[in-house]
Amino acid sequence: MNIGTLKANADGVHIGRIVTMAFAATIALREFVSTNERAPAFDVMALSADRRSWVKVGALWEYSSNDTGEVFLSGRIDDPSLDKPIDVAMFRQEDGSYNVAWRRPQRKRTLPGMASEGEDTLPPLTATGGEPEQAGSTTGGDGLGESTAPSPKTKAKAKETADA
Repeated sequence: MNIGTLKANADGVHIGRIVTMAFAATIALREFVSTNERAPAFDVMALSADRRSWVKVGALWEYSSNDTGEVFLSGRIDDPSLDKPIDVAMFRQEDGSYNVAWRRPQRKRTLPGMASEGEDTLPPLTATGGEPEQAGSTTGGDGLGESTAPSPKTKAKAKETADA
C-alpha cells in the first residue's frame, strides 16, 4: 500500500509526506556516510511538531530484487507516538522520486518439528528419560523428583512419639 511520495528538492534532498490512519509526517532522507558495509544508506528524518528542526525517526538500507535487479530502499520508521514501528520500502520512479510503500512484517517460519501453520497443537513434551510422560503416571509426581526427607506425616508421628 502506497503511503507517500518523496521528491528531490533544489538541493537534491528527497522530501515528502507520509500519511497513515494514525501517523502523518513530513519526512526527508539524509544520506548516511559510513565505511561500514552494514550501515544504512539513509537516515529517515521527520520535521518536528514545531517545524523548527528535523528528528531522526528511522533508517533505510539499499537492497536489490533477486528477480529484476531493481534497487530499492527498505527500513523502519519509529516514533513514540506509534504503537509499533512502520516497516517501509521505497521504490525509485522514472522521474527520480520515491514511492513509499508500507510493508506488513512477515511471520517467522516455524522450526522443523513444530506445529505447522494453522495447527494449534504443540509437539509432545518428553520426560527426562526421553519418553513422553503418560497421563496418570506416578513417575513424574510433582516434578520435584524424589526426596530423602521424611514426609510431613512421618514428622508429625515422630513428634507425637517423642512427646509421649
